Amino acid sequence: MDYYDLIIVGGGPAGSTLAWALQNTGKRILLIDQSHFPRDKSCAGWITPAVFDALQINPADYGRDHLLEPIRGFRIGMIGHRAVENDHGENVSYGMRRSEFDHYLLSRAHTDQALGTPINALRQANGNWVINERWETPLLIGAGGHACPVARYLGAGPGSHETVVSAREMEFGMTPEQADACNARGDRPELWFCRDLKGYAWIFRKGNHLNVGLGREDSRGLSRHLERFVTHMQAQGRIPGDLPGQFKDHAYLLYDHAERPLVDDGVMLLGDAAGLAFNQSGEGIRPAVESALMAANVIRSEPDLSARSLQPYGEAIARRFGTRSMHRDTPVQVPDWVKMPLAASLMKSHWFTRRVVAERWFLHQQVPPLDLPKPPSAGHETAYWRPA
Repeated sequence: MDYYDLIIVGGGPAGSTLAWALQNTGKRILLIDQSHFPRDKSCAGWITPAVFDALQINPADYGRDHLLEPIRGFRIGMIGHRAVENDHGENVSYGMRRSEFDHYLLSRAHTDQALGTPINALRQANGNWVINERWETPLLIGAGGHACPVARYLGAGPGSHETVVSAREMEFGMTPEQADACNARGDRPELWFCRDLKGYAWIFRKGNHLNVGLGREDSRGLSRHLERFVTHMQAQGRIPGDLPGQFKDHAYLLYDHAERPLVDDGVMLLGDAAGLAFNQSGEGIRPAVESALMAANVIRSEPDLSARSLQPYGEAIARRFGTRSMHRDTPVQVPDWVKMPLAASLMKSHWFTRRVVAERWFLHQQVPPLDLPKPPSAGHETAYWRPA
C-alpha cells in the first residue's frame, strides 16, 4: 500500500488548484482522475478576470500559447425576441477551451498523478482511506464533479434530494466557410433565456471555434427548447446550418439545491463535487478555484483531520457563498421578481441586461476578491493574498 498525506480525486480546476496550492508544503500528494489530459470537457468555456487573479495567472502569458478570446460585452435576450447588445468598454471576461485550460492547470501541479484511473474501490480502514486497494491516506479530497465518487460514498448524488441542471453543449472548429458566414462575434458572447426563465442558451465564439448549448432545471423540456433555439439562431446566421456531430449531455448542481456535506472525518468536497455552482449563471469554475484555495488554507493550518478540525473550511464556504438555507427558496436561474410578465420587457432594457444579467448574474462583479494567505508555492507563506 502506497501512503500519501492527501489524495485528490478529480483533476479539473478544483483538484488541480488544490494540488498547486499545496505543492510546496512538504506534503506527499496524489491526484487521481479517470481521464487522460488533455480531455474533452463539456462547458461553455469562459472565465472572469477574478479566476486568473486567484490563480496568479497573467492572461497575456496564458494567451501566448492557448486560445483566449477577450470579452468586452454581451448580446442578451429571450429566445424568439430581439437581443440587446452592450459594450462594457473593457475586457470583462475571457473565452477559452476547457481542454486547454484544464490541462494547463494540471501541468502546474507538480505532484504525483494517476491519470486514466477510475476509482474502483473506496473504503475506510484504521482511520485512513483506502483507494483501489493500492493507495492509503488520512485525508481524501472529492473534486470529481457533481458525480464525484467521494461524494457518492458520503451519500450524495442526483436523485430525489438533489436537483441537477441538465445541459447539452457542442464545441467545434468551424470551417473557413462557416467562420466567414458566422454572425456571432468572439468579443460578444450571446445569452438567450428560455421564455419560462427556467434556463438559458448560449453562443460563445472563440476564434474559429464555436460553443453552443442550453441548460435547464426542467430536463424534460430540454430537447424541445434546444431545437427551437438552434433553428432560430441558424435562421439568423449565428450558428452554421450544418452542425458537426451531436450535442453532448452534461449536468451540474447549484449551490442552493445541494444537500452535500462539505467536510467529514478525513474528507473534504470541493467545487462541483460540493455543489457550489453559482445559482443564476451555473458558473462552476470560480467556485471550484476559490473552494480549493480555501481548503488549502485549512489543510496547511490543521494537523488534526477530524470533521470538527476541518469545519473552518465549511465556515469559509458559508462566508463566501452564503449558507444553503439562505438560498433554499431561490429559483434555479433567476429571482422570483423577474418571473413575471415584466421579464420580457426587462430583457429589452440595456440597463437591466448590463447591470443585472451580465455584471451581477454572470460576471459576479459584486463579489469581492478572495482574501486568503498567499500559497507557499508563490513564496509568501505569511503574506495575505488580495488579488487585484
